[in-house]
Amino acid sequence: QVQLVESGGGLVQPGGSLRLSCAASGSIFRLNSMGWYRQAPGTERESVATITTGGRTDYADSVKGRFTISRGHAKNTVYLQMDNLKPEDTAVYYCNAPDAIVPRRDYWGKGTLVTVSS
Repeated sequence: QVQLVESGGGLVQPGGSLRLSCAASGSIFRLNSMGWYRQAPGTERESVATITTGGRTDYADSVKGRFTISRGHAKNTVYLQMDNLKPEDTAVYYCNAPDAIVPRRDYWGKGTLVTVSS
């Protein structure tokens, strides 16, 4: 099993920045890529950014140029630097990690709320 714990959410004004962190523990050998998803009220959960152990990244079009995903040296942490935040970025952000051994098994954190408002 893998446990994911997010931190770093909060209230920020439009144009501001926040940095989210996610720490994985447990059977981290089961992990390859990690990523961030978000879900706003009344919407489906959507992928925001992903990163592989090799450092390849992928971003949703809505956050390209504003968000940056990265991993720590130990590879069991993933960060999301969010700059130039907009009100439409308001959502609960979830850390995600697919199981690299068991197909279609994903691990999720409990989420951290990001609110962008003046």
